[in-house]
Amino acid sequence: MAEQKASLMHRLRLRTTLLIPLLLLCFGFTPISLLILQTIVRQQVQGSLSSDLQHSVKTYENQARQRRELLVRESALLADLPSLKALMTVDDSRTIEDGGSRFWKVSGSDFFALLDRNGNLIVSYNQGPPLDRTVVGQGLEGCLRRSEDSVLLAFGSRLYEVSIQPLVFGDQDSQLGFVAVGYAVDERVAREVSEAAAAEVTFTVGKTVVASTLQPALEQQFVSHASELTASAAENRTLRLGKEDYLAASVPLGPENQNAGVPVPQLVVLKSFAQATQLVSRVNRWVLTLVLVALLAGATMLVSISRTLTRPIETLVEGTRALALGNFNYRLSEDGVEEIRELSRAFERMRVELQRSQSDLLDSERLATIGRMASSISHDLRHYLSAMYANAEFMSSERLPQAEREELFLEVKNAVQGMTDLLDSLLLFTQTGRALEPSQEYIATVVQRAVGMVRSHPAARDVRIVVTENSTTEAWIDSKKLGRAVYNLLLNACQAARRGKDLPLVALNLDEDESSIRIKVSDNGPGVPESIRKTMFLPFVSEGKESGVGLGLTLAQQIAQEHGGTIELQETLDGYSVFIITLPKAALRALGAAADRKALQAS
Repeated sequence: MAEQKASLMHRLRLRTTLLIPLLLLCFGFTPISLLILQTIVRQQVQGSLSSDLQHSVKTYENQARQRRELLVRESALLADLPSLKALMTVDDSRTIEDGGSRFWKVSGSDFFALLDRNGNLIVSYNQGPPLDRTVVGQGLEGCLRRSEDSVLLAFGSRLYEVSIQPLVFGDQDSQLGFVAVGYAVDERVAREVSEAAAAEVTFTVGKTVVASTLQPALEQQFVSHASELTASAAENRTLRLGKEDYLAASVPLGPENQNAGVPVPQLVVLKSFAQATQLVSRVNRWVLTLVLVALLAGATMLVSISRTLTRPIETLVEGTRALALGNFNYRLSEDGVEEIRELSRAFERMRVELQRSQSDLLDSERLATIGRMASSISHDLRHYLSAMYANAEFMSSERLPQAEREELFLEVKNAVQGMTDLLDSLLLFTQTGRALEPSQEYIATVVQRAVGMVRSHPAARDVRIVVTENSTTEAWIDSKKLGRAVYNLLLNACQAARRGKDLPLVALNLDEDESSIRIKVSDNGPGVPESIRKTMFLPFVSEGKESGVGLGLTLAQQIAQEHGGTIELQETLDGYSVFIITLPKAALRALGAAADRKALQAS
């Protein structure tokens, strides 16, 4: 695995190597930064909301204290009214009920009650539906046992702030009873507290919502969290109502041991995270914008670095490749930073030295090649000339029969043909490397022409040549050179087949697919010797032939390469030697395009 990673890193270009860390930094640190910022902002917001909640509770307590003072003052004034005291001296409770309504209306309160000297409820009045007398009596009785000026009392699903004052007659402090005055803690009070606290407010008694500024749908969801919120007072909790998150704080509005089994009223203040969420969203957008700006700036810097660093390096790489392919004329531009320019100058010095060494090597190789060529040519030409001279001398004899004269003439003709083939091969070998002269012709026509030439050659005598054509493609080729390559392969195949043990057989197959055209020449000869398989395409390499300078396969390979193709040797299961010329169609189309451009330039 480590080797694969190292191999992958080695294949990456410098530009990609610079871009990957930039992308990793941007896309790796962006979510981390967003998470850190979101956590910090949320903590700050939660702290701010918590502070606001405590401030809201203090605001309510201040308002409640002011209302309580007014309520105590009002109840004290009512308790000091002589007419109310006179009413309480009556022993008839029905009379007190009838007369008490007048004092309730005068007080303008939401709740009004009169109790006897023993604390028993005589009559109570309230806004809205009448309250349960038993519940009211129990609540007021419990209130008498407490020393507070006012007490929050829950009567069913309604909550009242109640103040009780004794009714005293005369200087003997004779107690006549008690008067209770209260105001309702309802939606109006909840809205006042909500406006002062800038938050949602809910008054609860147990799991019952007495008053709330929440929407009805949210109020139903709040009921399910009521017991959890009121479990511990003044503790901030997070809950979700609808699609928003809230920070909630609950405050008990009375002592826990107020009455055994009676829930303590609670004030719950809820602060929405909506503004905080909007702030986090804005922060996220700003961070993403900054990341995009950083990425754009990084890309701009990368382009700048690419122009000053990577492009000269790429040019240097191209020069190295050209040098590896034998192109010693590729010059490098001295652009980029000083280190790159120094490297380019060193490469240029190396290129000049290699070009000089290559020139010297080519000169020495050329001389060696000329020596081998002269040796081979002199040997072959001496062989052909000796045969021609001897046969001509025999033919000059007058006693020689006509049949023998014709046989000698045929041998002279074969010697002339061999010399012609030798000279043609040498001429074509000296012309390798020159530009092709392509024209649009059928490959099958070129193959048939080469087969016809080989059939008339003495080396093809008694050889069966089988041709299979599965292609009718017309392509851009140099028909003279390609025909010579096919001719050389067929001639070599005939010579090899005649050295085999079976009846000599040579097969030529022409086929194609979507990408290439293939010319296959096979024979049933003894095969290519193992000793020359690695060098058989080099000039003057030959074995097992009576004549020839060993240029046939060399020319065939060079001609195939000039057409953008290849030539290779294969062997079948039957021991046949198969030479395959593969011509890519794309390379042939490129030859045609080059020929068209040349024709346009010439015109």
